[in-house]
Amino acid sequence: MTELLVRFNIIFIAFLFLASTLSAQSYPDKNVDELLRKGIDKIINQKYDESKQIFSALDRQRSDLPLGKIYLAAAEIAQSYDYEIPFNHNLITDYLETAKSISEKLVENNEKNIWNKYFLALTQGYIAYYDAIRGSWLQAVSTGLSSISLFDDILKEDSSFHDAYIAIGTYKYWKSAKTEFLNWLPFIDDEKNLGIKYLSFAVKNSSYNYHLAVNSLIWIYIDRERYADAIELAEQALNKYPSSRIFRWGLARAYENINPQKAIDEYFKVLNSYPDILKSNKVNEVTLKHIIAQQYNKIGKKSEAKRLCEEILSIKNYSDYEKEKLESRLKRVKELLNELNRY
Repeated sequence: MTELLVRFNIIFIAFLFLASTLSAQSYPDKNVDELLRKGIDKIINQKYDESKQIFSALDRQRSDLPLGKIYLAAAEIAQSYDYEIPFNHNLITDYLETAKSISEKLVENNEKNIWNKYFLALTQGYIAYYDAIRGSWLQAVSTGLSSISLFDDILKEDSSFHDAYIAIGTYKYWKSAKTEFLNWLPFIDDEKNLGIKYLSFAVKNSSYNYHLAVNSLIWIYIDRERYADAIELAEQALNKYPSSRIFRWGLARAYENINPQKAIDEYFKVLNSYPDILKSNKVNEVTLKHIIAQQYNKIGKKSEAKRLCEEILSIKNYSDYEKEKLESRLKRVKELLNELNRY
């Protein structure tokens, strides 16, 4: 398993459960619609503080809806995951639990309203996602399946709710991909192609969440070894969002298998894209330099690979959080350096 596929084991959970924001039918309140679009765009472009300001305004203006709190949690999670810093657990939990309470009351008051059902599905999806990235897998699966079930119900009522296809399509693909060894059983369906079909449909039709459908499909193409398709899709997304690390990670990973030097170039772009305030953040630096060193080694540039390994191992004063995150990787860096020193 490649380094970025390890990273993707978390990312795909994110896109499985984060995957639907709103349908291709814009939310009826034009002000809510505008604030959502602006806030989501800020998250894609990693302008997290600005996104929080927008979603705080939404929460103040429409406290009867859970959307402000859901996306305040989303922004906090995205920033911590992107920057590799500890989650603000109490704040995120408060946002999501409050959003869940609001959503359940809305469903109780009017269960026939498809938006109310959608709010609950989305809230449960984010709770599952947050549980997953913190390692609470059993709880994440339970809540996540409830979310997917609600999205299924939504599509049965309104097949034009296009963004629901992202969550369901991603779920169908990875459920089948991770249980391929059971596909010979009569009650286990292989739904990988159906998952890809759903996501391709979502890419063409989604409004708010085009970016999530695209990213999920990029990583599925990589899993299927359809690297050219992954590169084409990632480059299309980067034409629209040139500063987005989300798409550049996928682009770099896809290039590993057909043009390692290009992959190296793209990984360096990711490494150099973090804001100056994060220059002291060691997790991203170590992770990316290790991945780049592996690519250098693959193409025979041993001295460049050795230099990066030595740079990594010269880093000192790790925080407890960084030590925990990097313990396994630093062992692998030492192993790679020992291998390189034999040449």
